Amino acid sequence: MTKTLGVGIIGCGNISAAYMKLSPLFRGIEVRACADVNPEAAKVRAEEFKLRQETVDGLLASDDIDIIVNLTIPSAHYEISRRAIEAGKHVYSEKPFVLSVEEGQALAKAAEEKGVRVGSAPDTFLGGAHQLARHIVDSGQIGKIVSGTCHVMSHGMEHWHPNPDFFFLPGAGPVLDVGPYYVTNLIQLIGPVKRVGALSSIPAKERTILSEPRKGEKIPVETPTTIHAVMEFESGAIITLGASWDVWHHKHSNMELYGEKGSLHVPDPNFFGGDLAVTEEGNVLDELPDWPHPFAVPNQGLEEGRPLANYRAAGLADMAQAIMEGRPHRCSLEMSLHAIDVMTSILKSGETGSFVTLQTTCERPAALGVDAAGDLLAEKELA
Repeated sequence: MTKTLGVGIIGCGNISAAYMKLSPLFRGIEVRACADVNPEAAKVRAEEFKLRQETVDGLLASDDIDIIVNLTIPSAHYEISRRAIEAGKHVYSEKPFVLSVEEGQALAKAAEEKGVRVGSAPDTFLGGAHQLARHIVDSGQIGKIVSGTCHVMSHGMEHWHPNPDFFFLPGAGPVLDVGPYYVTNLIQLIGPVKRVGALSSIPAKERTILSEPRKGEKIPVETPTTIHAVMEFESGAIITLGASWDVWHHKHSNMELYGEKGSLHVPDPNFFGGDLAVTEEGNVLDELPDWPHPFAVPNQGLEEGRPLANYRAAGLADMAQAIMEGRPHRCSLEMSLHAIDVMTSILKSGETGSFVTLQTTCERPAALGVDAAGDLLAEKELA
């Protein structure tokens, strides 16, 4: 690969720093400029990472920008992505990339007409731990997946986020904010979902911010914060999902998959790394397959003694490489749209009390093996 695609970031909040810091890990992409509706936020990031500060309109019109990374709040994702597509730019969005199936279908149509790609986070399923899980599933080691559980539970974001309002509004909540990590990983491991059923509630109608600078301020809760769902996959597997921001403590595993020959314990899909456990029937195996995956190598927190593998922007880099190679990208619009369909259908089922059949389907993305992951990395190491 000889070409590098120019990247412009719209939305300079908390998550933008991760993209700006980690993108140099990967070949084929270069973050060149950033913009935000708040010019001061863009100025801070531009100075911090030596980028060009632009207005949103200026960035969309820039000739040196091939891909727009959309890091705005969820309610603005569709509008910004649509404008970027109309400007002839490829788009890679933070999750959820839209808030409805209809919005996703509209972006798909617009992208096809303009001949551009749309991709979406999360890309954590490309991490070494989850690709090892994929390898184990695909090898047939635990047999066909018949059932499983996953749990994403805490007491919300108001304890640490400086502006947690949007987490508790329609378009967020634990299903649409954290759920994409879990649902996307299930899709890449098992395949598409056929139908869902759920119960949901809003136990607390308002929350108190406990973080600075707005400590003590009350904010409204307008979306369910406790959801219990069941997903029936096209393969026949039945997986339960517990998603809540009303839990102070629990001992549930992040994700467990139960196969005909054994079980697979999968680490938190919110992260790229982590430890897996595999059983043959009821016996836990002492050894796992040799798997020197580069996206399992800790690259953060080493000095603090809290090593973490963080390869955010891997999905963006894979999309850029796919554009240049003329192949499908793994964090595809089709899979992301199906995940949106799953999550919004779960919320709809929680409102109606009825099972909901999915409108969409998708193919599993190609696995990202050890060699393929290495091909995404730049030769130079991140300073």
